[in-house]
Amino acid sequence: MFSEQSVTDSLALIGRGADEVLKREELEARLSASMKAGGRPLRVKAGFDPTAPDLHLGHTVLLNKMRQFQDLGHQVIFLIGDFTGMIGDPSGKNVTRKPLTREDVEANARTYEEQVFKVLDRDRTEVRFNSEWFGRMSAADMIRLAGQHTVARMLERDDFAKRYAAQQSIAIHEFLYPLVQGYDSVALQADIELGGTDQKFNLLMGRGLQEHHGQAPQIVLTMPLLEGLDGVNKMSKSLGNYIGVSEPAIDIVTKTMKIGDDLMWRWIELLSFEIGVTEAAALRQSVADGGLNPRDVKLRLARELAVRFHGAADAEKAIAGWHAVVTGQGDTSLLELKQVSVPAEGIRIAALLTTAGITPSNSEANRKLKERAVKVDGEVVEDAGLQLMPGFQGVLQVGKRNFARVRLVAG
Repeated sequence: MFSEQSVTDSLALIGRGADEVLKREELEARLSASMKAGGRPLRVKAGFDPTAPDLHLGHTVLLNKMRQFQDLGHQVIFLIGDFTGMIGDPSGKNVTRKPLTREDVEANARTYEEQVFKVLDRDRTEVRFNSEWFGRMSAADMIRLAGQHTVARMLERDDFAKRYAAQQSIAIHEFLYPLVQGYDSVALQADIELGGTDQKFNLLMGRGLQEHHGQAPQIVLTMPLLEGLDGVNKMSKSLGNYIGVSEPAIDIVTKTMKIGDDLMWRWIELLSFEIGVTEAAALRQSVADGGLNPRDVKLRLARELAVRFHGAADAEKAIAGWHAVVTGQGDTSLLELKQVSVPAEGIRIAALLTTAGITPSNSEANRKLKERAVKVDGEVVEDAGLQLMPGFQGVLQVGKRNFARVRLVAG
């Protein structure tokens, strides 16, 4: 069942936040054909290699775009690259990545499925594994596939070119990765493939291989990489600037409330379903005119994300907890209680703030103490010698944005 939106409206929704659409005129033609009597839903594919079992908001940028295609009535294919995961995607890497074992891939794939349906409609999602076709391929088949591309063309890819110029090793199996990802589009007869901007070479490979196999080449839609909490680097677990989709609702709320105002608009564009393009522009103008506090917009985004991953009840509880700490009004017991192991003889306040993850270092904690920016249960603390003992339970706060409700246990 197709959405009643026009082709123009569909193009606007699909293009929102996208970095590039290749080729837009082909997308328009296929959307138009799909909406006519007897038309079929477009097959929209995105591949995920199960290299990390926990998804963060950066991963959901693609999932959100897939959900928009679902809402327009199209068929979404969530492809788990269990076969390609054992090769290791070299995109953006300057060293050869260690392949995963079969056990790693299967465990991570199960975790993927548990998380993606917080965004995608399970009933309108086709989950596939590329071992379905590659597991049946013979050595001769793989050699024939490899014969459809040249080393010179592979070296046009930026990351390969840099490694080659720097005389860093490139394993032969890494050249297979773009071919294998491209062949997935042939096997699935994809109309559209989504991917990050760092995947463009691989996505275009799919177009070429489809043409070689007599199929209409897929439209390529690339999405930008989401900036993390720091507003500078792409969201990454290794950089610690991420929000995991399985994190408690209060963490999703408090972390979202910490982002800069400029980054907020970027997140709204790439992550929000509720705030459309027109409303986002109006809100931005209201903030610029001074008629609207950006904190109110940020709180709306935080609520939407918390609802998406935890449901309305937990989201409202988290919002109430956040309000209780920031405004000093309300019940702080609504905040999730975090157990912190401390020595039996207790721990000084600066070390506790760092151990609890509220400050990045003891020196930063001490600086905040001198600035009178530290509170324990709402009371300002200046004494760096304050020792808290196992059994203590309360809210630690640094400034308005960083806080945690903790219970100290001897350990």
